[in-house]
Parts: sequence; structure tokens; C-alpha cells
Amino acid sequence: MNPVVIFRHAPTEGPGYFATYLSRHGIPWQVVKIDAGEPVPEDARAFSGMAFMGGPMSVNDNLPWIPGVLDFIRKGAAAGVPAIGHCLGGQLMAKALGGEVTRNPVKEIGWGRVEVADNAAAQQWLGTLPGAFDSFHWHGETFSIPPRAVRVLSSAYCTNQAFVLDKHIGMQCHVEMTGELIRTWCRDWSKEVQSLAARVPSVQTPEEMTAMLEQKVSTLHAVADRIYDKWAQGLVR
Repeated sequence: MNPVVIFRHAPTEGPGYFATYLSRHGIPWQVVKIDAGEPVPEDARAFSGMAFMGGPMSVNDNLPWIPGVLDFIRKGAAAGVPAIGHCLGGQLMAKALGGEVTRNPVKEIGWGRVEVADNAAAQQWLGTLPGAFDSFHWHGETFSIPPRAVRVLSSAYCTNQAFVLDKHIGMQCHVEMTGELIRTWCRDWSKEVQSLAARVPSVQTPEEMTAMLEQKVSTLHAVADRIYDKWAQGLVR
């Protein structure tokens, strides 16, 4: 089986629990460190799946690697290679597949409730999950739902939390988080919120984000398992 290729766009935004899941299930994987200048692979058909992690940049930024990644997603999807995106990764997928990425009405940082949509696609991908669960968030932009795709998750602060299209799922929320990742990100909290005139309800403090952390992360991993199980069924074998 060919490996799953994982695109890392920032040193502190690695695959986290997603890599743990793949290793536990004997699925090979490799990381392309875009942040370290590694090139976008030439052929998505060399991989069983494509995964795209988060990052502080915007999909709309004039960065040299973004057009190549968008093209990689489009060609991979056309070849039947399943894609999964987390936050920036979901935004990259949305733009590559015909959607738009724009500023979200508010920054959404910390733990927040995510609602499962009442439609057939959500039932297929998320059917064993409760109607709502707490996920982790850290974003200031949002994506539109690409043509033919279906919204399957939403939240009070961000309508489009996840979409599915065939074998692909793009998420705005971070289901891949570990306690270590959250603690690392919290070190940048003051930098992230310094532009806000006042802290808004959609932005939690580091103290709020790390309260009962291990319990929250464990619950989130059960959600991730369901999503990753469904996605892994589509891997090219």
C-alpha cells in the first residue's frame, strides 16, 4: 500500500493524532514539510491518500507553494485519491474544488460546540456520533461549500465547519489535536488576539483551553476515530 502524504505548512502544526491513527491501523504515511521548503510531489497517484494540516497563513496569500498544492488536490481528486483537510487544509481543499475562502465574522479559538447536520451525507460520515460534540478551533477565516459538496458540520461562530464530497472531507475544526499541540499553540495566544479591540466570546484564554485538557482531548479522539475510519475506507489500496 502506498503511503498517505501529509502536508505540513507550519512547524508547530504537524499531523498530531492523525498520524497516531494511521500508525495504529498500519497505514504508512510520510510528511511533506512545506514550511521547510520541501517541494510538492509531482504525482498524487503515488499515494493512497492526501492529508492537509493547518497553518497561520491564508489560502489567499501570495505564497509560491499554494498554486502547486491546489493543483495537487485537484489532480488527486480527479484520480480518485481521497483528501482530508484540517483547518487551513480544509480551506485549501475548498478553494481547489471550487469554493472560496473569506474572513470569518469572528476569530474562533478554543473549545466549542459543533453540530452534526441533518442530512444523508452527515449520517454516512458521522452517523455513530452524537448530534453535537466539542471540537478544537483556531481560525479567523472560513470556506464556502464547494460545488457538489455537502455541509456536514457547523458551529455557532462558523457555519461551515466541514464538507464532504465523494471520498473527501474538508474540516475547519481541528479534530487532530493532542494535549501537546494545544499547549504549544497556547504560547502564541497573545500574538493571535492582540489585534482584537476586546476579547470576544468565541476566543478562549489559554487557561480555559487547557482546563480538563486530557479528558477533552480523549473525547475528541473518539470523534476523530469515526471521521478517520470513514475516510480511510476510501484509501487507494
